[in-house]
Amino acid sequence: MIRSRLLVSLFVLLVVAPWLAGCRHSQRQDPLLQLSAAESLAEGQRLMALEKYAQARKYLTHAFEVEPNSVSGREALLLVADSLYKQGGTQNLVQAEAKYRDFINRFPTSDRAPYVQLQIGSSLAARVPRPDRDQTVTHQALTAFEDLLRLYPTSEEAPQGQARLADLRAKLGEHEFEVARFYLRFGLPIATEKRLQYLLATFPEYAEKDKVYYYLGVANMDLRLPQEAAKWFKKLREEFPQSAYVGKIPQSDLVG
Repeated sequence: MIRSRLLVSLFVLLVVAPWLAGCRHSQRQDPLLQLSAAESLAEGQRLMALEKYAQARKYLTHAFEVEPNSVSGREALLLVADSLYKQGGTQNLVQAEAKYRDFINRFPTSDRAPYVQLQIGSSLAARVPRPDRDQTVTHQALTAFEDLLRLYPTSEEAPQGQARLADLRAKLGEHEFEVARFYLRFGLPIATEKRLQYLLATFPEYAEKDKVYYYLGVANMDLRLPQEAAKWFKKLREEFPQSAYVGKIPQSDLVG
């Protein structure tokens, strides 16, 4: 037993101890670890200006870890989020959103809060899928911009948030249209009609109402409701006389 303990001790002295000492020595020699928060922040800002985002994050992360509640630490945390957002790519955008949320949770009264809220929405909006895909992220982005306008209505970021909000609503309207057209393609005119009515009620600002009117007419024709179909085709002609959809109107609607 004594001999076994001696062998273990000898192993630690010969193998483990030098490795641990080397690690400590490596840490002492790492130039990054010798920098103050302000120094590390300055280097991170320099690298950000050169668009070397991954390199910048090493210095910015160090600045935050050294002094998380200082002015330098706060700025560094925000720049870490910015570096991820600017570098782009789905994974970086997910991490950027998380970092922005971390900042606003730590410093809710910061004067940068409106910008951070805008960036939370922007990180989500940059991941919005095509109209025919699930729109969960789009709804999350919409909520983020709505929060910006609700919490910081007079901020300089508010107009940009309003514009982004309008763009997302247009995308959600297009999603509703694509779903409705999918239903019609598979012989579900009732579902088509309901979806398009929902689109008009929920997104009254939707710009491409001409195609909505057209497909409402078609859906009602499929439902053997020619008078209702004629109403929508008439609306299409009157409000969008130059639309390409006018030329697609079935002649049979004239009977109704």
